[in-house]
Amino acid sequence: MTASRRDLLATASAAAALGLGGQAFAAAKHAAPSANAASDALLNRFANQMIDNSPETATSLGLDHGARAALKGKLSDASWAGVEKDDAECAARRKQLAAIDRRKLTGSAAIDYDSMAYALDLGIEGGKFGFGNTSFQAAMSEGASPYVVSQQSGSYGSVGEFLNSQHKIDTKADADAYLSRMEAWARVLDEETARVTRDAALGVIAPTYLLDNALGQLKGQRGAPVATAGVVRSLADRAKAKGIAGDYAGQAAKILDGKINPALDRQIAALQAAHARSGQEAGVWRFKDGEHYYNWYLKVGTSTRMTAEEVHQMGLEQNQAIQAHMDAVLKSQGMSQGTVGQRLTALTKDPRFVYPNTDEGRAQLIDYLNGCITAVRPKLAQMSKLAMKAPVIVKRVPPDIQDGAGLGYMNFGALDGSRPSIYYVNLKDTGNWPKYTLPSLTFHETVPGHAWQGAYLAEHKAPLIKSLMGFNAFIEGWALYAEQLADELGMYDDNPFGRLGYLQAQQFRACRLVADTGLHAKRWTREQTITWLADNTGRAVGAMTSEVDRYIGTPGQACGYKVGHTEIVRLREKAKASLGPKFDLRDYDDVVVRSGGVPLTVLETVVDGYVKSKG
Repeated sequence: MTASRRDLLATASAAAALGLGGQAFAAAKHAAPSANAASDALLNRFANQMIDNSPETATSLGLDHGARAALKGKLSDASWAGVEKDDAECAARRKQLAAIDRRKLTGSAAIDYDSMAYALDLGIEGGKFGFGNTSFQAAMSEGASPYVVSQQSGSYGSVGEFLNSQHKIDTKADADAYLSRMEAWARVLDEETARVTRDAALGVIAPTYLLDNALGQLKGQRGAPVATAGVVRSLADRAKAKGIAGDYAGQAAKILDGKINPALDRQIAALQAAHARSGQEAGVWRFKDGEHYYNWYLKVGTSTRMTAEEVHQMGLEQNQAIQAHMDAVLKSQGMSQGTVGQRLTALTKDPRFVYPNTDEGRAQLIDYLNGCITAVRPKLAQMSKLAMKAPVIVKRVPPDIQDGAGLGYMNFGALDGSRPSIYYVNLKDTGNWPKYTLPSLTFHETVPGHAWQGAYLAEHKAPLIKSLMGFNAFIEGWALYAEQLADELGMYDDNPFGRLGYLQAQQFRACRLVADTGLHAKRWTREQTITWLADNTGRAVGAMTSEVDRYIGTPGQACGYKVGHTEIVRLREKAKASLGPKFDLRDYDDVVVRSGGVPLTVLETVVDGYVKSKG
């Protein structure tokens, strides 16, 4: 695609995002074509620079070919010098963006400008803290964390799965690039290790229990037989399947044994040294300028100006309101004794809803998830006119990383359609997933949730920059709103326990607001937070322990779900009140998705433009 063609699509997609018709689009185009074109071209240049700086992103988006083919054999710079380079580029881009006269921008150019300004400002502010992962790149990829390596962060748990699920092997060059990335992985591990040591000298050390979990995973990976290691077998098996000649098993094993494993040993040693100085305190309040530090994470997580106290109170209020709805459903099923949390706790152990914690039980669970996806697809036309394919496959979280992985998550598909979205579910313990909780989780992660929203970027050829700015509250807020849409589409009309699972999922996200702010602003302990969550949600203590450790490792991220969902629903009601009979749910949903993902501070501008165009 030529630059001019990309710019034309960017401007056209802007008109669609604001609900503009052909006449309005022409007016917007003639109002300030040079300003819009200059801004779009600048953002497109930023996007290409960001892709070139992140080989993993190039692969994930299906862009590691042609002029970018060399990126397929590389991994990003994880050193502190690399962080400083990212910070400098962020500041330089902000100056370049400021040179554009925002007042002259219209349509999508204005929306994209405001989104990029918000993202760059986050990166500049984060860069001032001087430790952890607080760069622009981290803020835009859900990678922001005080800890470079923890139970859920670090290349030890991400690179192997990335190579297996996203690095395509069709040719000898692809297989050789895989080997090059294995070589690079050893370098990345050492760069991370150096930063762990650097941060520890500043007093930034993960709590003991997070380090215990990380060390357990690292030692398990280090102790696995080289010849049968997943990273070796993935390359060897796929190269053989494609008829690619060469001893790829032997070459991969040599790199793993000679370079990666020694780097793992050095990382284990660094974490053990940090462990000797670690403590039990969970929140980031204990770090230098801790209140400001956490407020930055809330900006990253919610893309609002909400304070920790406001987020905490929102969680308490919504928890109470949703529990009232859950109480009614429970009573309709003959369950009236005890608190809502106590009744839910009993349900999680009800044999009717628990899959066997065996390979056969896990296979049955995944079959059920696929059935949920199949059942909702025919109803999507009731909530959208986009008619997207949004292909998705369901996989179990690989057992070697399941101890630190989230309970369920999505990897978006490639922009070129070469790889579908992948929906991962953590099946370490099927008891964490009573059957009635699974439909809502599935609609959140697949369609009409993450896979659907992400498919717009690929199937409708959105400007590249939209695929590189991951505003957490929009992405997770849409997915939580998608859970609501599934209910409104009638997915639980004959499944009261499924509706209960949906309500529990909504309530759980409200409780996350309380837990995250409790840990990082109110100085709650880990044990206090686990108990509060288990008592209020009725979920298994083991699952809540994993969740709380996640909030400790990535502050603020869990707040994006309910804050984003609440804002999307508020704006829907605002549009409905303004448009009256002209309001069409499908148009509203498509306007939100067509924005491509924006800060919540910008989303209202998008919706207001849609309302104005229809009024």
